[in-house]
Amino acid sequence: MYTNKTTKRINIGGVQVGSGAPVSIQSMLAVPAHDMQSNVSAAKELQSAGCEILRVSIPDKDAIKTLISLKENVGIPIVADIHFDWRLAVLSAEAGADKIRINPGNIGDESGVAEVVRACKEKDIPIRIGVNSGSLEKSILARYGKATPEALVESGLYHIRLLEKYDFDNIVLSLKSSDVKTMYDAYVLASERIMYPLHLGVTEAGTESMGVIKSSAGIGGLLLRNIGDTIRISLTDDPIKEVTAAKRLLSALGLRKEGIRFISCPTCGRTQIDLIGIAKEAEKRLSGVKKNITVAIMGCVVNGPGEAAAADIGIAGGKKSGVLFKKGNIIASGIPEDRLLDELVCEIEKI
Repeated sequence: MYTNKTTKRINIGGVQVGSGAPVSIQSMLAVPAHDMQSNVSAAKELQSAGCEILRVSIPDKDAIKTLISLKENVGIPIVADIHFDWRLAVLSAEAGADKIRINPGNIGDESGVAEVVRACKEKDIPIRIGVNSGSLEKSILARYGKATPEALVESGLYHIRLLEKYDFDNIVLSLKSSDVKTMYDAYVLASERIMYPLHLGVTEAGTESMGVIKSSAGIGGLLLRNIGDTIRISLTDDPIKEVTAAKRLLSALGLRKEGIRFISCPTCGRTQIDLIGIAKEAEKRLSGVKKNITVAIMGCVVNGPGEAAAADIGIAGGKKSGVLFKKGNIIASGIPEDRLLDELVCEIEKI
């Protein structure tokens, strides 16, 4: 069932989140918090890769210097990630963070939260309540026995009410779990009860191969129900891969129109060209193309142009040769296998 969910609009350092704004891509710096130069370099690379909101760990007061350096040198919003010490959240807000992320299970007592709210209201910056299955409050764990979807939502709602108590509604909520179904069900429950933007993610998703699968299942399923306003694909790998995977997911769901969308068949006994190699090379050579087009790489002419008729342009293989087609209509045939990709790229440049 599609919910067509509408949420409150939040401004994160110039990036609009919620209420019909495009789903934004987030990542997190994986560089030691006190290495300012390396953090700035990594942040610039992530920005170039397409990251739109970037989180940095603030484990102590010295890390505030890194936050300031990032704000001075990077052109995307910077989120201060705070655990345990509410005072670091206040210092981060004062230093120019575009959003504060706090974990309600370990940030401290209510008086500390009140101070964080005061600082964020003064600077007009949002707070992300980051509920995590690994750090739920003991009282909630005792009631539910484990980190169930209901437990995650109860924790989130409690801390939303706490912020609202201090007249604060500039809020984003995340409900992360390493278990895909728990994460999915928690966000569905939350979407039925709140109007605040939701940041989607499967926490501790794993290395690239499994992490991308788990994140695509959980995040993708929610986005198809119009649940979710901003996402992070968390990987035990280079954060650039998180951004690349997120862009591909949004493109696959039709939520991003910039860049090429690929269609390629899985090969069969009729295939007489190196389809796998050609498809991989096509992705590599066309990775920087920003044209909003669909490109098909098909194994044979029996069903290639027909099955890929919706593609703007494509190639289909024959016996060590192939055809070039547009919208299902063949425009050139008998192209040698080693020239197929060159002809395709040349034709794309004309579009």
